[in-house]
Amino acid sequence: MKVLIVNGPNLNLLGTREPEIYGTVSMDDCLEKLRSEFPSHEIQYYQSNIEGEIINRLQDNDFDALVINPGAFTHYSYAIADCLKNIQKPKVEVHISNIYKREEFRQKSVTAANTDAVLSGFGMDGYGLAILSLK
Repeated sequence: MKVLIVNGPNLNLLGTREPEIYGTVSMDDCLEKLRSEFPSHEIQYYQSNIEGEIINRLQDNDFDALVINPGAFTHYSYAIADCLKNIQKPKVEVHISNIYKREEFRQKSVTAANTDAVLSGFGMDGYGLAILSLK
């Protein structure tokens, strides 16, 4: 199975960005662990700080399942929500922190309704849990 992991804005800074919220594990380290835990899966990764680039990548349609952490776009990107609505493949939204324990504006996801499941607050382990749920 080809799994595409997509991360939104500022998630290129994982490992150094607000470690008290996001931890100290880089996405490269996370991907290395995921690839060893799921050797039968082809795990692709894409990150962008630009909304339109994320939409373009999702529309490439070269994957079997999607794990997406839209970052701040979670809370207001109806464009990404519409794009997710048109993807007829298994898809899971992941949030490293528990968005419901954070600022009020972070507690709403406009993208979640167009995914099959949401994982929030499991740290970087959320990516692996999402892939596990896609099996």
